[in-house]
Amino acid sequence: MADELESSGLGPAALASIGSVALALYYYYVRGDEQRGQFVGLWPATILAMASYLKISRMEREQAHADEE
Repeated sequence: MADELESSGLGPAALASIGSVALALYYYYVRGDEQRGQFVGLWPATILAMASYLKISRMEREQAHADEE
């Protein structure tokens, strides 16, 4: 199942980002805690940026390994 999610683009980072958006909306509108909602709302960009960095790093390592062969 994890491979299916990864191939569709909905890896763990995307799911965590969607969850943090939902949590931010919950805090902001349901609980009325605007400051916490805004803080949690900043997480998706950070999560996705870190996932992109890790994926690029992995691709560079794989390319370097392929070039050695």
